[in-house]
Amino acid sequence: MQPHFYAILLAGVAGLSMPLGGLLAWCEHISNPVLRNRVLHAIAAFGGGALASAVALVLVPEAAEALPAAWAVGLFAAGGLVFYLVDTVLQRHGGSGALLLAMLLDYLPEAMALGAMLVADAATAKLLALMIFLQNVPEGFAAFREVWSGDSRAWHVLLLFLGLAALGPACALAGLVWLAEAHAVLGGIMIFAAGGILYLLFQDIAPKAHSSRSSAPALGAVAGFALGLAGHLLIS
Repeated sequence: MQPHFYAILLAGVAGLSMPLGGLLAWCEHISNPVLRNRVLHAIAAFGGGALASAVALVLVPEAAEALPAAWAVGLFAAGGLVFYLVDTVLQRHGGSGALLLAMLLDYLPEAMALGAMLVADAATAKLLALMIFLQNVPEGFAAFREVWSGDSRAWHVLLLFLGLAALGPACALAGLVWLAEAHAVLGGIMIFAAGGILYLLFQDIAPKAHSSRSSAPALGAVAGFALGLAGHLLIS
């Protein structure tokens, strides 16, 4: 199979987990309000844990190896600052898309890394695609719940998620064609995204994952990070 087609296939399958998570959120019907609240908070926490694992185990370590320390720290801080500004604009206009932004900041750089490593280490690229898929399901679920309002048509949001998932293959191709040898550029993109994810995680995602009635949903964050850790250990 040609590397270009393989990159499109792997990133495309991994990205389809975003609309799949949204579809599961749309179909979710838990009649017990207390149980429903706990389940939704646990899924949001799971997605937050998966994002934290992406920052701690993939994005920052890979970028730190490819960049001088000053560039790494500067780009990480810049990512947080830029997405602070983006989040501020969204809040002023009444929007709520922190989970969606964080999911894309996780998915798109990892898709680039997938494409970049495909020629040199196809087995690792396959594992990375699997981990992206598994992480994006709960992230897509939580992001759909945040973006969709019951008054709007759910399939509009699902089509949006499908369109965003299509960005993954384009990023994988960019990684394969242009970034396979440009380690510093790829590292800069990854650590910038890591700064943005960390800001959104503490500002928007973690508070929304908290349930005042129970502390059990917070275990979802542990489970999400454990999933990312398992993937990291398999890839390493």
